[in-house]
Amino acid sequence: MYNNTFGNLFRLTSFGESHGKAIGGVIDGFPAGIVIDMDFIQQELNRRRPGQSAITTARKEADEVEFLSGIYEGVSTGCPIGFAVWNTNQHSNDYDNMKDVYRPSHADYTYTEKYGIRDHRGGGRSSARETIARVVAGALAKLALRQLGIQITAFTSQVGPYILEKDYTQYDLTRIEENSVRCPDQELAAKMADYIYKIKGEGNTIGGVISCVIKGCPIGLGQPVFGKLHAALGNAMLSINAVKGFEYGQGFGSMEQKGSEQNDIFYNENGKIALRTNRSGGIQGGISNGEDIYFRVAFKPVATVLMEQPTVDRLGNETILKARGRHDPCVLPRAVPIVEAMAAMTILDYYLLNKTTRL
Repeated sequence: MYNNTFGNLFRLTSFGESHGKAIGGVIDGFPAGIVIDMDFIQQELNRRRPGQSAITTARKEADEVEFLSGIYEGVSTGCPIGFAVWNTNQHSNDYDNMKDVYRPSHADYTYTEKYGIRDHRGGGRSSARETIARVVAGALAKLALRQLGIQITAFTSQVGPYILEKDYTQYDLTRIEENSVRCPDQELAAKMADYIYKIKGEGNTIGGVISCVIKGCPIGLGQPVFGKLHAALGNAMLSINAVKGFEYGQGFGSMEQKGSEQNDIFYNENGKIALRTNRSGGIQGGISNGEDIYFRVAFKPVATVLMEQPTVDRLGNETILKARGRHDPCVLPRAVPIVEAMAAMTILDYYLLNKTTRL
C-alpha cells in the first residue's frame, strides 16, 4: 500500500488501523519556533472523537495524543514530528459476522480484490478512525496559520432535507459548538439533531453537507495550471471517508447565470483594488485573491446500517447481513473538525510553497 502521505512541503504520513494498537503519523516540514498549544490540540481531537453525544457512535475513546519527537520545551524544533493516539476501546468481536461477507457500499470487496487480504475489524485502514492523524496534523497547521492571521471554520449546513438557506455571512459562525450538530443556526440545529436521532432509532443513516470558510488567506496561494488551490482543496476533501462531492464559490448553484451576472467586479476602494462580490469563492485562476475562500463538501450516508441487507460472501454466495457494532448514524458532526484539518494542512502547505516562488 502506498499514498499514505499528504502534502508537498508540509507533509503528513499517517499509519494505523481502526482496531490496531494505535493511529499515528509523522509530520515533515513543520516550521520551527511555533509554540505548541497542547490544550488546543486535544480540544480539536475532542471535537472528532466518538461518544460525544447521543447522535454519534457509542465507542468510547480518550483519543489523547502522545508526541514522540519534533517538540522541545513546548516549541516545534523543525525536526519531524512523530505522534501516536492509542486505541483503547475496540470491540473487534462485533465484526466477526462480517469477516467473509462484503458490506454494501464499503471498501471490503475492492480492498480484498486489490490486496488479497483485509482487516475486517472496523474497516481496518479504510476506517474513518484514520482521520485522527489528520486532526492532529491539522491542529498543528492551525497553530502555524494563527500567526499569519488565517482562520478556518467549518460547519454543518445540511442534514438530509434540513438546509441552511442563507449565505454564510448571515450567521454567527462562533456559535457552531453550542449544539451537537455544529450548525450555526440553533433552531435548525435542533431539528437536524432530532432527525439524526430518529434515523439512528431506525437503524439507518443519513448524509448531508459541511461548509467551510477560510478568512485572512493572503493573495497568491496556488499555481495557475496543475497546482490550482481549489484543486488542492478538492483533493484534500475528497480524500476524507464518505465524501462524494466538492464545490467552491457559487459552484453548481450558479449554472443558470450568465457571465455578466456571475463575474466579480473590481473597483478602486480608497486607492486599493477590491471586489464588489465574492462569487469566485476567494480563488481566481487557481490562485487565492485575498477574499474569503469558501466551499462545500457533500457526505454520503454512512454505509453501515443496522438492518438486514442482501449481499454476497467472498465466494459469491448470496447471503443476508445485519451489521453489529457501534456506528455513526451521521458523520457530519464529527467530520467538521476533519474538514477544517484538511483545509488547514492544504493552506499551510501552499503558503510554504508560495514562499519559494518569489525572492
